[in-house]
Amino acid sequence: MRAALTIAGSDSGAGAGVQADLKTFAAYGVYGTCAITAVTAQNTTGIARIEALPADLVIAQIEAVVSDFGIDAAKTGMLPTAPIVEAVAAAVARLGIRRLVIDPVLVATSGERLADVAAADALRNTLLPHATVVTPNVPEAEALSGVRIRSADDCREAARRIAALGPAAVVITGGHLPVADVGDLLYDGTTFADLRHDRVPGRHTHGTGCTFSAAVTAALVLDHPLRDAVQEAQAYVARAIAAAPGLGAGRGPLGHVVR
Repeated sequence: MRAALTIAGSDSGAGAGVQADLKTFAAYGVYGTCAITAVTAQNTTGIARIEALPADLVIAQIEAVVSDFGIDAAKTGMLPTAPIVEAVAAAVARLGIRRLVIDPVLVATSGERLADVAAADALRNTLLPHATVVTPNVPEAEALSGVRIRSADDCREAARRIAALGPAAVVITGGHLPVADVGDLLYDGTTFADLRHDRVPGRHTHGTGCTFSAAVTAALVLDHPLRDAVQEAQAYVARAIAAAPGLGAGRGPLGHVVR
């Protein structure tokens, strides 16, 4: 059985973060391991508290997993401080993690900042060059690129600027845009692909970004080409939204066990 690693924050409501990643890996038939970067107290209505872990403890978790299980691919989610980002980048290089998906979690949909300014700078400068693919949503792509995205041309320019930071490929996810269907823009440094999928109605969409990037990671573990991995992840997230259990007073979790 192949194994994947998620390096991300813990969500006490289990709709996003490490918990969503592990459920997604399991749905793909991939063994999931984790290195927790922060503990959050949150539910479907918002985040009450965030506590970042020491960078050396994050790295100890990564080393423990990689040395024993072997890792076929890894993904990052919430990396709240610059020391954590820099330590993770160094560990990825030192341990030879060859397929890395970066979900640049910067700000929660509810508005809470999940990474400080120094962490965002460290992400650009030290971690993105190690990425097989980075999967920002529109607000994250704007933050990384400095481009205000209001059109397809804006989205392409943002992808070019993010690619110039070093990742092998960029996927800007379009779920935040107010359009009838969901369009994810894939850029491999040379060509663009506009990959579209029907939008699934409903308010239970907490953790879609985490779930999407985890699904891409799992598909890469299974040796699927990147474009196929992205399209499979689109379809998986759509099914998970449709299968949402309807929990919580706010934006509820997805139904991850649908594959």
